[in-house]
Amino acid sequence: MQHRGSPDSVRDLLVAAVPAAVENAEPVATLPGEELLAAELNTDAPMWAVVLAGGIGSRFWPLSTPDRPKQVLTLIGERPLIAETVARLAPLIPPERVLVLTSRDIASAIHAAIPEVPETNMLVEPRPLGTAAALAWGADEIVRRAGPEAIFCCLHADLAVAFPEFFRHALIRAARVAAREKALVTVGIRATRPETGFGYIRPGAPLQGGSIDDGAPCRVKSFIEKPGPVLAEMLIGDGAFWNAGIFVWRARDVLGALAEYTSELAHGLQALGERDYVRFAGMIQSVSIERGLLERCTNLVVVPGDFGWDDVGTWASLRRARELDDAGNGAHGQAYFVESTGNVVHAEGVPVVLYGVSGMLVVSLAGLTFVTTLDRATELKPLLDALPEEIRNVEGVGPGRG
Repeated sequence: MQHRGSPDSVRDLLVAAVPAAVENAEPVATLPGEELLAAELNTDAPMWAVVLAGGIGSRFWPLSTPDRPKQVLTLIGERPLIAETVARLAPLIPPERVLVLTSRDIASAIHAAIPEVPETNMLVEPRPLGTAAALAWGADEIVRRAGPEAIFCCLHADLAVAFPEFFRHALIRAARVAAREKALVTVGIRATRPETGFGYIRPGAPLQGGSIDDGAPCRVKSFIEKPGPVLAEMLIGDGAFWNAGIFVWRARDVLGALAEYTSELAHGLQALGERDYVRFAGMIQSVSIERGLLERCTNLVVVPGDFGWDDVGTWASLRRARELDDAGNGAHGQAYFVESTGNVVHAEGVPVVLYGVSGMLVVSLAGLTFVTTLDRATELKPLLDALPEEIRNVEGVGPGRG
């Protein structure tokens, strides 16, 4: 069922002309080759990016805390997740054209991890808004700075990418489709297992001949967010793609689609256009991009991507994103595995030894050691609800580690 939000007048307000103060600002310098890309996309401005970086990341307890949110943890590389995200966008999208949407409680920690991003590009939510509202805010800000025709990618801060060059190439392909078709474009990854925490994309007809198997962009038949295991298996058999959490579109098009389909935002869009963000936050309902927009809209296109993607959503995902030994063990810190397979260890300060076990998670920090199976580590809320506060927030687990 389609959900229609606010009237055309609100949509027109959102894509109104850029304020004079922004129009007269000095343009951000472009890197070699970006002018050619801009010409191919039929737009006056190079690409921008909106990075969604809200939330602490409780699924990575005890490593993630309010002082050290998930986005600043070095879970898959040598840099914090948010720093990896910003770095892999360059040189296609330099830090000056990256907007970061985050929450007030973690904004300082986030910006400290990415000092190359201007402080004026940190958009701090008055309260947790949900990703659809965060997207609307980011798109509205890009309209002010670069105009309604500007194309931008929207992505989460906690994605793993093995091949950054292929990732940027996928963004360019998606941007060309978004410019030509005036469509909302999502990057899809071929689904290989029935993950119930992912969104699934059912591809339809290719846009201009070719085949989805050959990488051709296709119209989307339907978008299904977080299906149950039986439906997920059926979708895989039907050739579905995972939603990679990477979207590309013109600012004008996505603001218009939010106004049309995302009724949870309807009452606050005028306040957003007037830059009254506190009023905007007080007038909208929290909803995700996936539920509030992608499951409802009709002008959605999928561009297949193949760049070593994974969602760093749980401890179990690190077995796919980290470098593993010959027995399938992944470790951060000093860890020794003897007759052990398929384990994940995060050790800070002291060595960890695993002997004769499989599928285990061990997190060893100053002040606390956490042990469970990787299967049980996918959802930690029941555990956290059962723990006393002094254990959930144990002294010694805090900033400066990881």
